[in-house]
Amino acid sequence: RPMALPAWLQPRYRKTAYLFIYYLIQFCGHSWILTNMTVRFFSFGKDSMVDTFYAIGLVMRLCQSISLLELLHIYVGIESNHLFPRFLQLTERIVILFVVITSQEEIQEKYVVCVLFIFWNLLDMARYTYSMLSVIGTYYSVLTWLSQTLWMPIYPLCVLAEAFAIYQSLPYFESFGTYSTKLPFDFSIYFPYVLRLYLMMLFIGMYFTYSHLYSERRDVLRVFSIKKKKI
Repeated sequence: RPMALPAWLQPRYRKTAYLFIYYLIQFCGHSWILTNMTVRFFSFGKDSMVDTFYAIGLVMRLCQSISLLELLHIYVGIESNHLFPRFLQLTERIVILFVVITSQEEIQEKYVVCVLFIFWNLLDMARYTYSMLSVIGTYYSVLTWLSQTLWMPIYPLCVLAEAFAIYQSLPYFESFGTYSTKLPFDFSIYFPYVLRLYLMMLFIGMYFTYSHLYSERRDVLRVFSIKKKKI
């Protein structure tokens, strides 16, 4: 008789184990970022805000790069969520972090980078903590409410900060010509125009994302309320 596999190696537990490890890695990464920012602020005050990107930018870029796996999770069905709203949220951060901030050293020293990192990590800390526990069937009313409510004031502030970061970067993209290129047939791409167009799309995307998150919040809190009553 073949030896039985350990429970965590059985097919029905693989998805749970994988998602738990993924959420745990993201939780640890964002916890480190938020803790590092807090310690630096109390140690150096406002001066710590200037070199936020140099101190934690690498870890932030790593966490945001790994988060692209969530699109794959949704596509293959191991994570229950809507693909397009999640795509919009991830695109916002990837564009701002990798295209706008990383490519322009002058922007990296702006206060808006520190503000953005704080907002992103507050949202992710609540979301990944909730997801990490819920995947193993552990729910706390305060954490559930926080993860489904914290985004309501913070997400619009994130979008405003992202828009401000784009606005501040425009003069540098114009001066240095970063990403602007000339194509055949006398056609050229002037990247500041692309950023201005994306700036408008950012607020349109915010409407769709906010509507989705609000519907998701309503459904999650309703289901959690029903489960709580049964208990």
